[in-house]
Amino acid sequence: MSENLIQRSVTTAVARNLASTTKTPPQLASITPRYLLNLLPWVHVEGGTYRVNRTKVELPTAERVELATVEGVSVFQPAALRSVPLFSKLADDILARIAPRFKTEQVSLGNTLVVEGKDRNKFFIIAQGQVEVLSKGAHGSDLRIALLTEGEYFGEGELVSEKPSNVTIRTINSCVLLTLSRKDLDAALAKSPSLAQEFHKSIAEHQELQAAVNKYGERNIDLVSGLAENVIIPETFVDYSATPREYSLSAVQTVVRVHTRVSDLYNNPYNQLEEQLRLTIEGIKERQEWELLNNKKFGLLHSVHPSFRISSRYGAPTPDDLDELLALVWKKPAFFIAHPKAIAAFERECTWRGVPPVTTQILGTPVIMWRGVPLIPSDKLEVKSRYAHNQWLGTTSILLVRVGEEEQGVVGLHQQGIPGEISPSLSARLMGLDNLGVASYLLSLYFSAAVLTDDAIGVLENVEVGYYHQYEHSIPAAYNSGAGI
Repeated sequence: MSENLIQRSVTTAVARNLASTTKTPPQLASITPRYLLNLLPWVHVEGGTYRVNRTKVELPTAERVELATVEGVSVFQPAALRSVPLFSKLADDILARIAPRFKTEQVSLGNTLVVEGKDRNKFFIIAQGQVEVLSKGAHGSDLRIALLTEGEYFGEGELVSEKPSNVTIRTINSCVLLTLSRKDLDAALAKSPSLAQEFHKSIAEHQELQAAVNKYGERNIDLVSGLAENVIIPETFVDYSATPREYSLSAVQTVVRVHTRVSDLYNNPYNQLEEQLRLTIEGIKERQEWELLNNKKFGLLHSVHPSFRISSRYGAPTPDDLDELLALVWKKPAFFIAHPKAIAAFERECTWRGVPPVTTQILGTPVIMWRGVPLIPSDKLEVKSRYAHNQWLGTTSILLVRVGEEEQGVVGLHQQGIPGEISPSLSARLMGLDNLGVASYLLSLYFSAAVLTDDAIGVLENVEVGYYHQYEHSIPAAYNSGAGI
């Protein structure tokens, strides 16, 4: 601009000093929709403790063998063998003799470990990798009936029986297996005839009990049905667990500090104390949802029974994987919970197959559904990232839950009516002023979660979120990473 131009109006920079600025309240980028907190039924817990009474389990269901890695070698403690129902009643000295007899085997992709109709007499624990369990269908073709992964096992029945295997098992990637042969088992027991006798007695008792319980390990209720006369009516009763699980409310707490000078002089148009409390409460609620999913004592991920854990068949979450999860939690499933990246990966698989999922409205927001069950996004189900094949990949989990006390599902736990309560189970209490004029407020949130029965929650594990498809000439190509279906 020429220096000799005459100013003809007040400048905007100067005029702005006389104007009122339109302000927003403080924005917090970490706020998420927190669907889980809104969709979970909440139960008032009087006294701070919630006891889940269950029927007595006579025969424990299968659990994964707890493994550890010592100097690159997978090992386990002898007591870990009790995760195998067949060995659950064995004495400590028997387990101590058996455990050292396990051998480590490295097996390549596509290796057949057990052949249907043949007696292999070997027990396998998977330390690394995955195997598929196949069985001949009615029409003679091999049908995949299960996919087993780390910590799971097979062949324990054939180890103590002369019956041939009724399944074929083969590796679907490179595996590290811990194995125990019949020969090694006999050798471990041969040095002590009394232990051998005790072992076979325990196995016989297990097999007898197996015939008297249902698939959940509960003793069958004796009943009689039909129209026949002069039939003796059986007597029965339902026993309860002597050690029910109790959930104590957990706490998330912090102290918010606000100088009185700030709240006195700078309280318009937004109340400084209210904004400080509001933003802190948002952070507390975010942490609450994370704890509900990841807490090692009551978090949903850690509350899934091993028999309700499955692994994705090909890495990416496919419609088949979610169907298998629905077959586990089939009694009125309420919703899936998944990381947004896992949902995107599932949508890509649906698009590739030409079966795009439908959309519904949840709390005013569109979400996709599979088989009528909504997929609820939550970034608290973390993605574990790694670098492979010159790209970033990551694995996560997808949960499926049934909710509500009436449905024997999953419930949230809190206590209403606590001192200083500003919302259910959340309190704000003034702690006082210090000699610098700073006011302190204690924020406390008390909560937990309970799974009422094992079949109320299932999880799909090892879900890869980094697979994409290439479309050439309208024909789906393999995954660009080299892995395909």
